[in-house]
Amino acid sequence: MKYCKLSWVLVAVLSLAVAVFAYKFTVGEVQPSSDGRQELKLTKDERNTLLLEMRGWLQSSQTILAAASKQDFALVASTAKAAGMAAEADVPGSLFRKIPLEMKQLGFDTRQKFDAIAADAETRKDSLHTVAQLSTAMNNCIACHAIYRFGEAADATSSI
Repeated sequence: MKYCKLSWVLVAVLSLAVAVFAYKFTVGEVQPSSDGRQELKLTKDERNTLLLEMRGWLQSSQTILAAASKQDFALVASTAKAAGMAAEADVPGSLFRKIPLEMKQLGFDTRQKFDAIAADAETRKDSLHTVAQLSTAMNNCIACHAIYRFGEAADATSSI
């Protein structure tokens, strides 16, 4: 009888731990900011990593546009692949845990859109199609910047 009660207590404690982890994974570490967006409080290194990733997408977008205008689909494909899901391995776990689910979904969708740009550049070789795909992908960037800002945990005044 003792073991049965102990088992149920263990199940309850583990269930609670899983629920807390699932909640943190879904909600992330955000709080309302003064400008109406949600603010993620990150360490300096996490914030720098996130900003570097966003700059990378912006640089990739410019390179893709320039390459598409010159019909250089090999460059379009290689640039888009580098910005796609392959780059997800570089995201630290600590940062991933702090990001809310909606932002994770936008990020994964953006990476998948870059992968689609790469695949279509290799097969279709159509500049207008590439530009349209990139335009759609950049809507994710706009949505993310409209919803979130990124501050350092030690300094609440720094954000983008």
